[in-house]
Amino acid sequence: MATLSLNSAHHGHDEEHHDGGRTTLFGFWLYLMTDCLLFASVFATYAVLYQNTAGGPSARELFDLHFVLVETGLLLVSSITYGFAMLAAHGDRRRATLGWLAVTFLLGAGFIAMELYEFHHLIAGGNGPQRSAFLSAFFTLVGLHGLHVFAGLVWMLVLMVEVARRGTAGRTLTRLGCLSLFWHFLDVVWICVFTVVYLMGVMA
Repeated sequence: MATLSLNSAHHGHDEEHHDGGRTTLFGFWLYLMTDCLLFASVFATYAVLYQNTAGGPSARELFDLHFVLVETGLLLVSSITYGFAMLAAHGDRRRATLGWLAVTFLLGAGFIAMELYEFHHLIAGGNGPQRSAFLSAFFTLVGLHGLHVFAGLVWMLVLMVEVARRGTAGRTLTRLGCLSLFWHFLDVVWICVFTVVYLMGVMA
């Protein structure tokens, strides 16, 4: 009878956590929708201003598409490696989860490093955000995405510590799932940035 009571209590706790996890994921989806609106407004601003170069260089003159392709590849591959991390987490394989998260972190850090190099190169050449409305919109859009990636990397480090200490069960798995949504969302946004800013800019 006591065993039955304990099993019932444990089952009730699992159901409570499951419901809490679903609520957390739903709330995070709502946050991502607000982030979509933020990026949409910045994209719209860029679309209005990208031709206002004030006599300065245009996208075709500034952007190295091969460099940005490598940068894009790093972020897209990081999305795949995060998927492997989630598969390992669902299988309760702590070491594999940490390994794939570490690979994802390095790829994301490489993306940020390349973005910072691009920004430094543009600013050093006299093409900073104050140069024209086009460059102001460019730095705002690409920089906003970069800040999101940086925040994702910090979050990833925190979760790596949590996984190392507690494993991948319970709330940790829910948090990994939220970061997964965030990371894949940033990939989708970057594909839009790459297409609208870089590819269309160079091909125009």
